[in-house]
Amino acid sequence: MNLRDTISWLKTKIQVDLFPHVEECVRDPLTEKQKRLITTLEVMKVEDHVKSPEYQWMGRKLKDRYAIARAFVAKAVYDFNTTSGLIEALKTMPNLRRICGFDGSVIVEEREGITVGGMILRLKRKKTTLPSESTFSRAFAEFAESGLGDMVHDALVEEHMSDQIIGHISRDATAIIGNEKPAKKGKEREEKKEAKPAAKKGRPKKGEERPKEDTRIERQVRQTYGEALKELPTVCDVGCKTNSQGYKQTWIGYKLHVDMSDCGVPITAILTSASLHDSQVAIPMMKMTTERVPYLYDLMDAAYDAEQIHELSKSLGHAPIIDRNPRRGNVVPMAPAEAVRYNERSAAERFNSRLKGEFGGETVMVRGYKKVKLHLMFGVIALFVDQLLKLTT
Repeated sequence: MNLRDTISWLKTKIQVDLFPHVEECVRDPLTEKQKRLITTLEVMKVEDHVKSPEYQWMGRKLKDRYAIARAFVAKAVYDFNTTSGLIEALKTMPNLRRICGFDGSVIVEEREGITVGGMILRLKRKKTTLPSESTFSRAFAEFAESGLGDMVHDALVEEHMSDQIIGHISRDATAIIGNEKPAKKGKEREEKKEAKPAAKKGRPKKGEERPKEDTRIERQVRQTYGEALKELPTVCDVGCKTNSQGYKQTWIGYKLHVDMSDCGVPITAILTSASLHDSQVAIPMMKMTTERVPYLYDLMDAAYDAEQIHELSKSLGHAPIIDRNPRRGNVVPMAPAEAVRYNERSAAERFNSRLKGEFGGETVMVRGYKKVKLHLMFGVIALFVDQLLKLTT
């Protein structure tokens, strides 16, 4: 059974078997958005990757993390800007509470108030079984530390894409505006100087040969993708790029690098510092994506035009179609067939636009690399499922 038939069968099974059961458990009719969330959660199965907190015999018991994880997926699907906005929606939408796995009841208590100007004020206080905002924050920190977003994404790719032959992979990066101050450069430079042995000063003597240090890209060719990723900077800093009009734009935050399949499904996602050049991530991403799915072409823009990237793509059995950078001399135009294939790289740009406009990519309120990565990965996996379901329409 091919991917389209598999997704069509799964979608039909959810509509026929699951929706009627859920409608019996909720008070109000399901909206289209709620049906979309139910389908997303059923395909994603985020609770399968949540580690249950250990039993505590002292103090307040920890809330169930499964429902909180489902709620954070709902936050990405509904594009809520903040966790407080998510909690408010859970309080006011009984169906959403039930879908996420919380108790659907809201207890309303009436209390006699004080007399003011001869009027007795009757006060109402609402109680819900929802965890507090601080509990949501602690659970989010636990999910970020365990790498929940990456685990769910890896499982989705393995289940739905690993046995599909993909025509091409579009590789691109997008700016992520952070909510924190950029890291100080001075301290990092001092640490690097201490770690690296001091080089001999002055010009070399006649006949003396000094070893040349390999560049990062040259080291990445020999390294595994795990070793290469450990060398990449992940702190919040300042990034700069030239837009389509030729003007330079700067931002404070991070940069999200994504490998996109020809059907618009994200296969690999890596978050780095904003200042890192796109080409520094291409080789480990190429190795990761090759291990996950079989594909034929590598589509990249001029930022990735490096000889090592060309050669590694060929050695992995792919055909690189990379726009030539004018700085490297005379630009040889692409063959007509390559130009047609290269134009399909716009799928990566559409993914970046949807991630920011529909799945919370523009509203990063958390701080720290791991938390920012998890926030973005909730949007990535929600978009992954959304794009899968679109294959049947």
